[in-house]
Amino acid sequence: MRNNAYTNVMAAWIADTAGRLLTLLPATRRAALRARLGLGEDELRRWDEMSRRMYVPFHPNGIISQFEGYLDLEELDWERYHAAHSKTGRMDRILRAEGEDPNQFKVAKQEQADVVMLFFLFSDGELGALLDRLGYAHDPELSRRTIDYYDRRTSHDSTLSLVTHAGVLAARDPKISWDRFMVALESDFGDVQGGTTSEGIHMGVMSGTLDLLQRYYVGGDVRHGVLYFAPTLLDRLDGLVLSMQFRGTPLKVSIAGDELTVFALPEGFRGGVRVGVGGEVRALEAGESCVFALSGEPGATKTSRVNHTGRIRHDDGL
Repeated sequence: MRNNAYTNVMAAWIADTAGRLLTLLPATRRAALRARLGLGEDELRRWDEMSRRMYVPFHPNGIISQFEGYLDLEELDWERYHAAHSKTGRMDRILRAEGEDPNQFKVAKQEQADVVMLFFLFSDGELGALLDRLGYAHDPELSRRTIDYYDRRTSHDSTLSLVTHAGVLAARDPKISWDRFMVALESDFGDVQGGTTSEGIHMGVMSGTLDLLQRYYVGGDVRHGVLYFAPTLLDRLDGLVLSMQFRGTPLKVSIAGDELTVFALPEGFRGGVRVGVGGEVRALEAGESCVFALSGEPGATKTSRVNHTGRIRHDDGL
């Protein structure tokens, strides 16, 4: 396999991030670290070159190719196989049983739909900035085209595949996203893969379902030092309570009806944090809570803050 798109984009991101991290250090610390690592100017220039020149294969219609040469593979008659088999998760085994080589077909086997991982890890804006740095033209429909293309060609036998696709479909198709989330959530408890749980629990999918809740359904996102929330599927999340840590400070986040509450736990408190929903941002100290209305209407979001003394202050707007 040559020039896997996911591998090359991640290499470009790592090279750029490593270079930028150095600039965040004080000059003396930066010099000491470079001396310890033997990091010279030639290598730093190489990092910068990698962050700008990694090759990313594309289909002619603007879809990111899984790897160079992917378009030369044969299309699979999914309709025929769905009609012939009640389960098509392990298409690799089905094809081998028929004397075919799975590697000859456009089939993303198990967790190998790695192009979709780019849209799971990066927002459209972040991935767009990476492609801009690499010199590739793209448009706002890139994610839709690419995700839809691979979703039709992925067998979803792996629970990790379910997590990834549930994440990228959360905003586009909430029902399908939630259905896949529930299968992933059930995977070990119900042994959905038919015998694998006895060999050990799937820590990856366990972590992945929690990540889905935090990042995609509750909509947790850190921007400019603020932990923002943008909940979706409120009818499914009613009654949700989960624990998080932000900058070392433990938080309890809960959703009840159309309200989201963030509570900064006094135990283990490391320092004040800022949290927000939409345009509303609030600062929290130990023992304080913010309640955000999730009406979705401009100007309708209000918060109430409860501090450790029990006194309530109501704030309208910033």
